[in-house]
Amino acid sequence: MARVKKKRLLLRREWCKGCNICVAFCPTHVLGLDEENRIQILDESRCIECYLCEWRCPDFAIELVDLASEEADGAKEGAA
Repeated sequence: MARVKKKRLLLRREWCKGCNICVAFCPTHVLGLDEENRIQILDESRCIECYLCEWRCPDFAIELVDLASEEADGAKEGAA
């Protein structure tokens, strides 16, 4: 049975210094570094929402955000 995603990864690539900590700690290999040595998502469908990337990032370049709150924000914008 497929797991229902409650979070999505939000990357702030301009904050990333390429330390590779998030890549090393990701148990499902969701993240990698691109040719500019900045964080990128390789396969978000493998994310198990463990928060290790967010907690370990010294630059706060990664955040797991609630899908429900994003949908609510989108609905507010559409009503305005």
